[in-house]
Amino acid sequence: MAARLAAAVHVQHPQTREWVVLEPGAEPAHELASEITNPDAWENGVLPEAGHAEEDGPPPFGFVPTEPSSPEPEPEPEPTPQRRRTTTTT
Repeated sequence: MAARLAAAVHVQHPQTREWVVLEPGAEPAHELASEITNPDAWENGVLPEAGHAEEDGPPPFGFVPTEPSSPEPEPEPEPTPQRRRTTTTT
């Protein structure tokens, strides 16, 4: 039995990046179902099992890379100009 939606959801298609509206009671295709991660959207509150994920496709919407990016070194501050002091003779 395929997983059915308990609520209407808006989801972005992983390949076309188009927004799709899925109605309650719908049994979405795997590529759309994998984008719906809120358990409250599914009947019985159970997310469908993950099938074969596509490795070559774009990252899912809202993807945050887990690899730390190398921080760019901070530039050294500019030296502050010194005022010239003049000597006065009296």
